[in-house]
Amino acid sequence: MSAAVFACMRNEGPFLMEWVAYHRVIGFDRVLVATNDCTDGSDRLLDALAAGGALTHLPHSPPAGSPPQDSGMRAALAHLGTAPADWLLHIDADEFLNLRSDSALPDLLALGAQAHVIALPWRAFGDSGHQHWPGATLPHFTRCEAAPNPGTTKFKSLFRPAIFAHAHDHMPMAPRIADPRVVAANGAALDPAPLLSSRHHSRYHPLDISLAPGLAVINHYAIRSTDTYLLRAQRGDGQGKDAAEKYRRGGRWHRIANRNEAEDDSILRHWPATRAELARLRALPGVADAEAATLADFTARLEALR
Repeated sequence: MSAAVFACMRNEGPFLMEWVAYHRVIGFDRVLVATNDCTDGSDRLLDALAAGGALTHLPHSPPAGSPPQDSGMRAALAHLGTAPADWLLHIDADEFLNLRSDSALPDLLALGAQAHVIALPWRAFGDSGHQHWPGATLPHFTRCEAAPNPGTTKFKSLFRPAIFAHAHDHMPMAPRIADPRVVAANGAALDPAPLLSSRHHSRYHPLDISLAPGLAVINHYAIRSTDTYLLRAQRGDGQGKDAAEKYRRGGRWHRIANRNEAEDDSILRHWPATRAELARLRALPGVADAEAATLADFTARLEALR
């Protein structure tokens, strides 16, 4: 079974190397990244990584009035139409697939042997007390919510791209078959109704089953440090929403996502391998210089913010 992970990114230079390295380490054989209108040099960094065989870079220009994530997903599915993958995980640059400590990616895919979608709930990770960016995500942000909140927890989807004509940021849509089957991360059957709707759904039901412990969750580092969170308003929102309001410290989204009441460092079992993969990627031609350029831009923007 081949599995690809895909993200839309804009000005994610300081974060994308860790995201790419980690998801390669845990078993994704394909990494796809769509970008639009980058100003921090991250598009050149992705080009260097693509030249070294680490990923596929899909630059795109969103049509007027179209959310960038919508346009990016269309580019990804078009690419997979000519270079197919059995499974596709669509997540963001602040999201990492965290597999249960005794499982691996093939175990998760096996849950979907008779299904078309595997529903993966968010777990919200907060700022862990970091006001300033510490240089990496996984080892520094280990404080999180103690349990999923049915009122705010959303889902991402690992799905069979050949079965769906499109997808939004939380789940696939426009199935090519009449009866798509969805399972939770523990293998239990879920209601496929959201996949059959034209509305933008972000939760799978029944919630008590879809939120039950399973083989994997999506660690969602929506906050990271305070300074990087405030910078996100400059980048814009992938769904075309008001980024200035969303990425306001103390605002509604900040209160929902900044959860620090529990500790979970289970994802760090992959950190030594991720560091080794980061070193390998940085040794590829042009990668280290391109990454340094994005970090210089990032530092300059942080200083201006301060």
